[in-house]
Amino acid sequence: MPASPSPALVWSGRIASALPVIALIGSGGAKIAQVPQVYEMLTTHFGYSPSVVVPLGIIEATCALLYAIPQTTFFGAVLLTGYLGGAVATHVHAGESPVAPFTLGVLLWVGLALRNERLRDVILNRT
Repeated sequence: MPASPSPALVWSGRIASALPVIALIGSGGAKIAQVPQVYEMLTTHFGYSPSVVVPLGIIEATCALLYAIPQTTFFGAVLLTGYLGGAVATHVHAGESPVAPFTLGVLLWVGLALRNERLRDVILNRT
């Protein structure tokens, strides 16, 4: 029987995973609620059509929720990777630093790897 991961490892993974979930649900909620600062940033600064702000928020929040649910966490991580890739491209296109969306993407995969031994085995190429 394989050894159980240490509680510290699991809790580190949970914390690392919670940070992007909180940020992305908050960001998605702000888009859905059409918070004026967020709405203006997306439409004026980044050039998105006003008609896509709410759908983007729904997609963002849904992907974050899928990542937060243990049974769908891997699927959510894959979807969020795509979503955050778009965010990185948007920031680069606007001449801004892509550090924030890139860091969220790294954190979600680090958190998942710390919580999931099979994923750690794949990443570390252990058989």
